[in-house]
Amino acid sequence: MPTTNTINSHWLKDYTFISSNSVGQSIITDSATEKDGSTCAPSPMDVVLMGLAGCAGIDVKLILTKSKQQFTDIKVTTEAQRRDEIPRIYTDINLHFRVAGKELEEKHVARAIQLSAEKYCSVSHMLQGTVNVTHSYEIVGIEE
Repeated sequence: MPTTNTINSHWLKDYTFISSNSVGQSIITDSATEKDGSTCAPSPMDVVLMGLAGCAGIDVKLILTKSKQQFTDIKVTTEAQRRDEIPRIYTDINLHFRVAGKELEEKHVARAIQLSAEKYCSVSHMLQGTVNVTHSYEIVGIEE
């Protein structure tokens, strides 16, 4: 049986909304009322990138843990290009992973990112066919 997920969004002011899930966790999204205008929260398109980076980061952390890699930090930097025409969708997204740790094996880092991209990251799979999603990484060793 498919899982149902319900999100409720409520307009606060201007173009600001608060969205909550079924257990009451919330985020605020906003959009500028004019080009380069101020906002009080990330835009819905920013939240898409945050969701993608979070999803992929969680996968990589889980896979590296199962591979018994001694990482101390994982950072995901997401860069995206949007087209100028409406709808202003993302056309290209790159997820750059910076993994720090002791005696990290490159094959395990590369494999974790590949598995996330090809098999596990639900957000990435939702974007397939619309967006060119690429991945890059660097490994940073730590001294004791």
